[in-house]
Amino acid sequence: MRLMTWNVNGLRSALKKGLPEVLQKIRPQVVLLQEVRAFPEDLPSPWANPPRWHVVWNPAEKPGYSGTAIWSRTPIEVLERGLGGPDPEGRVLVARTGGIVVGCLYLPSGSSSEARQTVKDRMLVEFTTWAEPWRKKSEPVCLAGDFNVAPTERDIYHWKSNQKTSGFLPHERAWFANLLQRGWHDPVRDEAGERDGPYTWWSNRGQARALDRGWRIDHWLLNKAAKQRCSRPNVHRQHSLGVSDHAPVTIDLDSR
Repeated sequence: MRLMTWNVNGLRSALKKGLPEVLQKIRPQVVLLQEVRAFPEDLPSPWANPPRWHVVWNPAEKPGYSGTAIWSRTPIEVLERGLGGPDPEGRVLVARTGGIVVGCLYLPSGSSSEARQTVKDRMLVEFTTWAEPWRKKSEPVCLAGDFNVAPTERDIYHWKSNQKTSGFLPHERAWFANLLQRGWHDPVRDEAGERDGPYTWWSNRGQARALDRGWRIDHWLLNKAAKQRCSRPNVHRQHSLGVSDHAPVTIDLDSR
């Protein structure tokens, strides 16, 4: 079973720019989408109810903002929206499909203002507590999405000049390290080892994308049961060119 997470930077735009073709190339069975920025009824036919997909949505209350969705080739049982409370920005969607639990996550960016950084910091704290019962599940649990955090110096090209930038702040990196210490697994870093990258987001400024000078902020976090079945983590940088400023990230889960 191939699972894919992708911040599409606006689903309506991504559909026009080649998202259907990317799906045909990567061929995932489960798709976690972030920054959908649309209500289902706003999407062109037939994408509000795409053929041969089961779909659940968690749009933001504010039109054209944030939002998450899960698409799967098998039926979906929604388990939770939000971190145990209201989720007006549509940032957390958890479901069971194909015998596994998947969580689609779009954690806030704090780059626009101190107020938004405060919102982000509060959600990071809430996330740690909320995620712990999911980590302890005996069934496979896969949390994925745009975390807006580059965990280490290997995960951001210009790390020296960004140490005071939201997404690479010391307390944000410590937060991610704590998740791993608690027992979550980062399969992309496990596969990449000590090499830099692979990056998943690139600024539109300069030639960041062409020169592969980006950030790794789109992640999979797996509990023990999911890690035992995981293989072939992959960042599909080339497939996303022209569609989104983020790359889709996939893992394969062996059937049991």
